[in-house]
Amino acid sequence: MEPQRFILSIFTENRIGLLHRITTIFTRRHVNIDSLTTSETEIEGIYRFIVVVKLTEEEVVKLKKQIDKIIGVIQAFVLREEDIVEQELALYKVSTENLVNGTIERIIRENHARVLNIEPEFIMIEKTGHPGETMDLFHLLEPYGVQGFSRSGIIAISKKPLNIRSYLNGEMV
Repeated sequence: MEPQRFILSIFTENRIGLLHRITTIFTRRHVNIDSLTTSETEIEGIYRFIVVVKLTEEEVVKLKKQIDKIIGVIQAFVLREEDIVEQELALYKVSTENLVNGTIERIIRENHARVLNIEPEFIMIEKTGHPGETMDLFHLLEPYGVQGFSRSGIIAISKKPLNIRSYLNGEMV
């Protein structure tokens, strides 16, 4: 089987050391994490880890089962790209030294980015989009002197209901 991109949406309690216990499972299985983000959810006291990996379906199912066994993990879900809406945020710090006749302004506009800050030495740009879009903008800005670049990691929400509230209420999922 060919490895493919999967998104693990892991619902957890807010416990110290939980990130370490979750990432240890990936380390033991020699699985590289392409993206990892965590945040509060719409349910008070519940957090969501979004982990992007490239594995076979068999491998990701085994990984999910291991994660579900961790104390503090409420439930993990394996999602495919078609199951989610995803975005990431990227920040770019570009030198003002090479700015010529509105080229940067055109690039920013065409890529639906926005200027956050302008200083004499640099301009700060923000782009929200899919990882490919944020990297495309990086490559367009590179010739003008990118002094800094940072990406947030993927955030995602499932298109289908994950029934986490039912699980919390003790109902069968």
